[in-house]
Order: sequence, then structure tokens, then C-alpha cells
Amino acid sequence: MASYLPATNESLVQATEAKAAPEAIAILYRVLDDPSSTSEALRIKEQAVSSLSDLLREQSRAEELQNLLTQLRPFFSKIPKAKTAKIIPGIFDTVAKIPGTSDLQVSLCKEIVEWTRAEKRTFLCQRIKAMLAALLMESKEYSEALNLLSGLIKEVRRLDDKLVLVEIDLLESKLHFSLRNLPKAKAALTAARIDANTIYVPPAQQGVIDLQSGILHAEEKDYKTAYNYFFELCRFVH
Repeated sequence: MASYLPATNESLVQATEAKAAPEAIAILYRVLDDPSSTSEALRIKEQAVSSLSDLLREQSRAEELQNLLTQLRPFFSKIPKAKTAKIIPGIFDTVAKIPGTSDLQVSLCKEIVEWTRAEKRTFLCQRIKAMLAALLMESKEYSEALNLLSGLIKEVRRLDDKLVLVEIDLLESKLHFSLRNLPKAKAALTAARIDANTIYVPPAQQGVIDLQSGILHAEEKDYKTAYNYFFELCRFVH
């Protein structure tokens, strides 16, 4: 008997109808083991990855999510790079929802950065580096985060990826603010605003820009301007 299950809708239904999470997880792993690489099979496997990630999170199996990313590398070579660029950050977000995984997230980011370098997936590599810098900042590893961002900004400016550049500028502003270097925090925020004005920025990202603006104005005791930013942000949220 084959150790895998065919990558079909019926197999996904079988996983959904499983009586317990471990049984559903086992079924989804078997679906991913299907050697078929037809467009339909790949589509089903994408759904299986999403369902499996959610189940592993519910079971707090963080290390297994890390292993899953390694196991999926052959699968990533068969699907468009744009889809891989959505799946990998999605699994990172899933890991982040499991309490006590900060160190694992850092390790996972570093591992994927090495893989993306080897595979020459430049845009995904830059995105993961930005995530790593944010994690390092949260862990108060300010020096390492700043070194990473300094090199990353040069890479992204060279490729002129404005959306990622806005994200990195904001990270740099937050990092300098954490280090109590207000002039550099303001300069990085100004750079973020300049880059944001040349492209469409999602509302959530614009909200982050306004929040950082309010924080910096409050730090300078310009409370009226800070209030205006915070007020607009509250209106946006509600």
C-alpha cells in the first residue's frame, strides 16, 4: 500500500473529518508526500500546507513547523516563486502565534535566509531579513539588528523595491528610537514617508507610519501634532 494519499479534494475532506487533530495532521502529511506535480495536485498541496500549519499551531508544535519548512523545499521548487513568497511568511506568522517561540523564530529566519541566498530568491531573502531585524529588535539585540538593517537598506535601494524599503525605514526608525537616538529615528521616518509617497501603501502600513510619527512628536513634547496623528489613527482603527 502506498504510504502517501493522493493530493485530491477527497483527501482534504478526509483530513477535515478526522476525529482528532493528530489524525488530521497525519493525513495531511501523507497528502504532501504524493509525488504528483500536476497543477491540480500542487493546488491541493497548497491547501494542505495551510491546514497543516493551522493544526500544528493549535497543537503548539512549533519545532514541527520549522521542520515543515525544510520538508517543503522540493515543493517550493515546483510552484511559482510568488506563491512561495506567501507561504513561507505565512508559516512564520503561524509560529509567532505560539507563545515562547522567540528564539525559534530567530533561528528559523536565519535558516531561511541561508536557503534563499543559495536559491537566489533575492526578494524573499530581503523580506525574511526584515522580519529577522524586527525579531532582533524585539529581543533587544540592537547592535545585530542595526548591522542587518544597514546592509539590507543598500540591497533594497539597489533593487528599488519601495514597499519593502518603507518597511525597513520604519524598522530603522523604531530601532533608533529604542536606542534613544531621536535625530536618526526622525531621519529614517522621513525616508519612509518619502518612499511611501511614490507608491500605494496598504492602510495598515500607513497606520504604522502615523503611529511612529505620533510617538516621535510626543517625544519632542509637540503634543498637539502627536494628538492629531493618534486621533486620525483611532478613527482609522474604528
